[in-house]
Amino acid sequence: MAGLFVTFEGGDGAGKSTQVAALANELERRGYDVVISREPGGTELGQAIRELLLHGSDVAPRAEALLFAADRAHHVASKIRPALERGAVVISDRYLDSSVAYQGAARALNPYEVRELSLWATNGLLPRLTVLLDLPVEQGFDRRGGNHDRMESEGEDFQRRVRQSFLALAEAEPQRFLVVDGRLAIADISTHIWAAVQPLLDESQLSKREGASQSASSQSALREEVDLGDSDGMGSSGDSGDSSNLGDASETTGEAAVRETVACEATSFIPKQLIPKQLIPKQSEQRESEVR
Repeated sequence: MAGLFVTFEGGDGAGKSTQVAALANELERRGYDVVISREPGGTELGQAIRELLLHGSDVAPRAEALLFAADRAHHVASKIRPALERGAVVISDRYLDSSVAYQGAARALNPYEVRELSLWATNGLLPRLTVLLDLPVEQGFDRRGGNHDRMESEGEDFQRRVRQSFLALAEAEPQRFLVVDGRLAIADISTHIWAAVQPLLDESQLSKREGASQSASSQSALREEVDLGDSDGMGSSGDSGDSSNLGDASETTGEAAVRETVACEATSFIPKQLIPKQLIPKQSEQRESEVR
């Protein structure tokens, strides 16, 4: 498939929306066709599902996983795949790894089943690169301040399980994940990300901005929505310098700056062994969680 699919993952307050915007700005500056999206809520249907999931009343764990998968199925079919097929760079704030981390490990559902559900829903589509912004739970709470949706309102133990799940997934798939310390300055994080993205641009069949279907105004509006949806709190920590124009500084960072990222095809289902064993709950734990 033409195009390049990049996703951002991490706990709440890790700085995803800040880095999504920085990467999109740099790609657009170089003339690439860029589509920014998020989960849940990247489509009109997704917006309705997002409202239910993040601002509604309690949802049973399996129902929650199914709603996220429904949002993802429509998101991929109506927005992501069409953009990739025309050669765009698609950047999504969250994707299926969030379901494995939140609904799988943290909700004590079987993460393999959660992942297979999303892979079935998306016909096996995986990103070429997943950027995991890792941040200690306590700092994530500090950055968000008093802004909490239903997921963010879960306690510290829940958020720690989410963080451990993300790190375990990254360890299991080092060819797809780039793990960056979310405590670094904003500009340094952006440089590490660009060093991983730049080689993939040369390997992909990408279109330039001419003929792009998303207007600048709609992209700007979505950026604002993503910023509101991921209360990063980055204004009070990290470097406040301009990270929108990265230039070619990443070429001098060297291999030590980031984990090597290798392009991989996203057309087949993931073997069960890629789900770390420590993330799969015992049957007794799973049943107990579902009863709760």
